[in-house]
Amino acid sequence: MDRRRFGNSKLEVSAISLGCWIFGVDWWGHYTDDDANRICSFSYDNGVTFFDNGDAYGNGRAETLFGNWLKQSGIARDKVEIGSKFGYDWYNDPGEAGSHRERKQDFSPKAMRYSFEQSLKRLQTDYIDLYMAHNIKLPQFRDDTFAELNKLQDEGKIKTWGVSLGPAIGWREEGFKAMIDHGAKAVQTVFNLFEQNPGREFCELAVSQKAGVLARVHDNSSILKDVVKIDTVLSQDDHRKFRDQSWKIYGVKKLELVRHYATDHGMTVHELACKWLLQQPGLTSITGTFLNETEIKEACSATEKPNLSTAELNQLTADYAKDWDLGPEAHPCDLKSSTDASGKVRSSYVPPPVLIA
Repeated sequence: MDRRRFGNSKLEVSAISLGCWIFGVDWWGHYTDDDANRICSFSYDNGVTFFDNGDAYGNGRAETLFGNWLKQSGIARDKVEIGSKFGYDWYNDPGEAGSHRERKQDFSPKAMRYSFEQSLKRLQTDYIDLYMAHNIKLPQFRDDTFAELNKLQDEGKIKTWGVSLGPAIGWREEGFKAMIDHGAKAVQTVFNLFEQNPGREFCELAVSQKAGVLARVHDNSSILKDVVKIDTVLSQDDHRKFRDQSWKIYGVKKLELVRHYATDHGMTVHELACKWLLQQPGLTSITGTFLNETEIKEACSATEKPNLSTAELNQLTADYAKDWDLGPEAHPCDLKSSTDASGKVRSSYVPPPVLIA
């Protein structure tokens, strides 16, 4: 397994990491305690040491399941890296089971400290490797909270910290500001071959700021796993039901246009999607929504597949820029924005304000 560092921080993780959110919510089906144990063990046996969690995933359930697995696995704590998040005040606003609505957030230092201590108990550990502000927006940025995160690091309770951006794709200014103004060493964002912005900009900025990027939704909501077809019917609980259906209609068309790259290199298209991300400068780890052992195995094996050539990478960038010649309806969905009055902007490449450190 390839191992990478978040810029010049002390935290090194596996290039493929497991997104533990699948254990907290049923958007991808229900995972029992035994399912969580099996998937975590399989991931670890295949070289995954970084497990990305969050206190809001199932209101603590995902952290609890992971903590129980790690304790009973016999794996030493220093052999894995744990990521978690704070910011959702689910203690006072628990939400409803199965709901996708946004809940109350609190990014104050006091709330962050309380959330942190509760996460330690559920994870059954005395430190967290990567601690991230969960879906934070520009109006919620607080100097005192970032200062408190630095205190946690000085106390040895976290290795480093960052911001996780969402829930939908976008929030370009948040990622820029976190790295440039506050020294965040990690930015997590939606980033994949069919949704390259703002992940590409974050990676470029991360290189200059000596930070790292975590890619989530690496599979374009399963299109790049080659499991979604035009006639695929989504269940009521499926989070993808909120996507514009152009994602599916044109996603499967784009998939056929890139399939030959996978074939040429002896890869599945899922392995291709992972390999493409792994070759992006500034990308530290792919935090995957891996639903079963096959998907975990493919992602891990991608680290050992041959690299795409510079010419191939350039062609994929060029084809993306012109929407694969499929027309304007094939353009990626709008990006969410805290700075535009409409709350969204057209997906496009915007050069980062800093490219050379």
